[in-house]
Amino acid sequence: MNINTDALTILDISMPITRLMPVYKGKEHKRPKLSIDSDFSSSSAYETRLEMNLHTGTHLDTPLHMIPDGYTLEKLELSKVVTACRVIDLTFVRDKITDVDLQKFTFKEGDFILLKTRNSFEDILETDFVYLDKSGAKFLAEKRIKGVGIDALGIERDQPGHESHISLFESDVVILEGLRLKDIEEGEYLLSAAPVLIPGAEAAPARAYLIKP
Repeated sequence: MNINTDALTILDISMPITRLMPVYKGKEHKRPKLSIDSDFSSSSAYETRLEMNLHTGTHLDTPLHMIPDGYTLEKLELSKVVTACRVIDLTFVRDKITDVDLQKFTFKEGDFILLKTRNSFEDILETDFVYLDKSGAKFLAEKRIKGVGIDALGIERDQPGHESHISLFESDVVILEGLRLKDIEEGEYLLSAAPVLIPGAEAAPARAYLIKP
């Protein structure tokens, strides 16, 4: 199949991986470390090593993250993360996205929804970021959507029982976190967010981007 890439707009919605990037709640041990294994002063090749938590930056969670017998990355169907998607604008939300906020929109079974919030505009990713609360997660799960992404480092915050994660995972909803949506308009796109294949892992980084004809 021939595709005219000149007719496509590709929009990167991934976070760069750097030592100074925002990490979940600013925890120092979550900051990525890039070191040099060899350089041209001692070798004929330049090679580096990356050490980081798998929930750093733009990444995908699988059910094992919160459910003891949940599936891991090798069980993920790529059609769930290379798919049509819809960005919805929730920048009016100040603290948490609830079912009431989501009732302003229409959803259909099989949707992949990206939640654009004020997280993309304000320096709050390590502190009081906007998140999807348990009522909002339950609402989306009941709509039988395929996946949900958010411009926060976690789909939820300060919910001791991790109800948002669990509600989505139990309904087989993919969770994509750490998106950058500041320059993305509300609307429909093709999403590519395939994670690095790490068998047995509960999460992995993804290079997420949107394609608009």
